[in-house]
Amino acid sequence: MNKKALLAATSLGAALALGLAGCSSGGSGGGSSSSGGGDGAQKITFLTHWGPDQVSMLDDAAAAFTKENPDVTVDVQAVPFGNLLSTLRTQGASPDGPTIAGIYDAWLPELARDGLAAEAPKDVSSEVTGNWPENIVGAASQQGSVHGIPNEVDLYQLNYNKAIFAEAGVAAPPADWDALVDAATKIKATGQGRQGIGFITSWNSGAVHPFLSLLASDGGTFLNKDGTAAELTSPQAIETAQLYQRLVDEGLTDPSMSTANANTTGPYLDNFVNGKTGMIIMANWWEGSLKDAMGEKFSDVATAPIPVGPSGTTSSSISYSWMTMVNGNADDAKQKAAWEFLTWLNGPDSGKAGSSAMGDILVSMGILPSRTSDIEAHKADLESDFLTPYVDALGSATPFPTVIGGPAAADALQRQIEALLNGQLDAKAAMEAANKDVDAALASAQ
Repeated sequence: MNKKALLAATSLGAALALGLAGCSSGGSGGGSSSSGGGDGAQKITFLTHWGPDQVSMLDDAAAAFTKENPDVTVDVQAVPFGNLLSTLRTQGASPDGPTIAGIYDAWLPELARDGLAAEAPKDVSSEVTGNWPENIVGAASQQGSVHGIPNEVDLYQLNYNKAIFAEAGVAAPPADWDALVDAATKIKATGQGRQGIGFITSWNSGAVHPFLSLLASDGGTFLNKDGTAAELTSPQAIETAQLYQRLVDEGLTDPSMSTANANTTGPYLDNFVNGKTGMIIMANWWEGSLKDAMGEKFSDVATAPIPVGPSGTTSSSISYSWMTMVNGNADDAKQKAAWEFLTWLNGPDSGKAGSSAMGDILVSMGILPSRTSDIEAHKADLESDFLTPYVDALGSATPFPTVIGGPAAADALQRQIEALLNGQLDAKAAMEAANKDVDAALASAQ
């Protein structure tokens, strides 16, 4: 699968517009099945955007479940990522539509509102709240009710090139913003057309999430507690924008070197890979892209916490997650069978050595699982200069708000961040415009 395309889904509109390479469909094998308890034979479907290798692993897991529960058959159906949400919306309205779907948590508010994402039964809800971090549970919930089982989690940290740091005389990764500017200044001074730090432009989440990670590490927030209004004219938001403006004004970041798309192709990836960018703020999932592009030089890459801002007290990264939901339009027997399968798939007895089968699948893709026992079971796989800081930050991460209108609000913020990076607006004007546009996006989505 094209894992790098996962983050492109920061808006419902983007999900409909993206046209990614197709993924193969697969069936789980196994005979006809039933959820037991007199429900009769149940065939449930699992809609995913995963590629052939991961679909095959999911098929194997489904077959193992059917062997233990011979009355339940799980049919895995894969579509290109760009078609995932539209397929769920068009087919999910029917009782014969997908029974289970893997979704990006930002889609949950509207899917729950429209009855497509069923509320989890009490036993499933208790299983989730007892075995996943609170912030991850919150992203899989609406109005205090769990609506699915979390799986993948992604968050942002500071990646840096150790070889460039050594050449520039930077002894350690920056812990605060003053140190960040100092490190960027020293890196630029090495010449060779280098920028101290790169920020993504032209891609929604790539632009928004690093900014919000710095904002969270300065004690600020994107939206108010209710998720109904922007908080982008706060002192912390202005400070974050001023940091960007300073980096631009002093030539420590160059937006012409940082354009990228959801596959992180283009100057952003190329400049970091080729030693032209000393630092970036990026998510854990792009490890595979770096390894493929850098080869042996990937050993030069390390990760550190997001530097803390002048009004902040601790580092905090923006996180987002994926989850599996059950179609609220499916009949009761299918929903029952679906929740039973998902509980097993995400439980510690379905995989290897204490991991869930889902955890095994995620780690095979280089993705962080979110169940606490899965992280422990795969501890050795997740220990490295690159991944360990991401794992350590899971508990303190700030989830991207899962509210109706959230994706459109992110689009609005992206436009002003890019205007700031391109020198079209100063920090205060950019945040005032962003605050107004985000409020309008939230209001129009209601």
